[in-house]
Amino acid sequence: MKPRGGGRVLSAGAVAAGWVCLAAVASTLPAADEVAPRSTLPDKQAPAQVTVKSEPVHASPIQVDVNLVVVNVTVTDPYDRIVTGLDQSNFQVYDEKVEQQIATFSTEDSPISVGLIFDSSGSMGDKIQKSKEAAMQFFKTANPQDEFLLISFSERPNLISGFTSKYENVQDRLLFVKSGGKTALLDAIYLGLNEAKRATTNRKALLVISDGGDNHSRYTENDVKKAVRESDTQIYAVGIFEPLSARARTPEEARGPGLLAELSEVSGGRMFSVEDANELPDITEKISIELRNQYVIGYKPSNLVRDGRWRRIKVKLNPPKGLPPLQVYARTGYYAPTQ
Repeated sequence: MKPRGGGRVLSAGAVAAGWVCLAAVASTLPAADEVAPRSTLPDKQAPAQVTVKSEPVHASPIQVDVNLVVVNVTVTDPYDRIVTGLDQSNFQVYDEKVEQQIATFSTEDSPISVGLIFDSSGSMGDKIQKSKEAAMQFFKTANPQDEFLLISFSERPNLISGFTSKYENVQDRLLFVKSGGKTALLDAIYLGLNEAKRATTNRKALLVISDGGDNHSRYTENDVKKAVRESDTQIYAVGIFEPLSARARTPEEARGPGLLAELSEVSGGRMFSVEDANELPDITEKISIELRNQYVIGYKPSNLVRDGRWRRIKVKLNPPKGLPPLQVYARTGYYAPTQ
């Protein structure tokens, strides 16, 4: 799929060619003690991407259909750009440390159901307009078969719109959301996971836009983490956090960045942290492009035990020669069936 806007998606061949060119240029440079100081390039010449902190390995939503385990995998280059063009031979999947034979492999942009979990608490007052613009940017990359729902939350989660393929209706309702009250983030995510069960597509994700920690939920972190692990829904979180030097927050609010990162990792998604709300639209567009450029790998566990326990998955990459180090994001496990 050709991305819109400034999102960056590179084929494996393009990454390799670019890396070779960089290596060739580097070989012609003088020794380190002979290189003159370089000035910083103007902003307009910098790569069109947002720098984010990535955990070493994340997880991606998984579905267990009888004996078939399906894992969504994202691959990025050292500049956090999506890498496409890899094939089945470039991947290895391990289930409980035992290598598995890949039964299905695809890279098509299939329809997806996305729930927008939108923070409308009082602390979002000066960021809520940019957050709305970010959501609009995400919707712009939608496909006709995609569907969306909207949950806003402050002191309690509010299901504003159930799943619909008419994203314009969700946008219209989002415009009337106002900020105020405390933050029931965990309750909102829990509701989103329950609503995701009503989705009509095989791929599901939640997009959480929030500025921090929970201070008004009934559900605990453990409750939500368990629900996330049992679900086949990815969580992508966009955390809007003030610089550390400017933060004067309660312990619950200070816990916000870590909480969003943990929930995203458990689900197989990613957490993007920003300090400037003006970066939000670029980040949500990046997430949309990532969701539409995943590798979908299916396998039938050769060592499956139907005991309902958590089974660990590891996806390894064998990239073609000439590529730089690549980052793999794939779910870390699933619950085995009991029957």
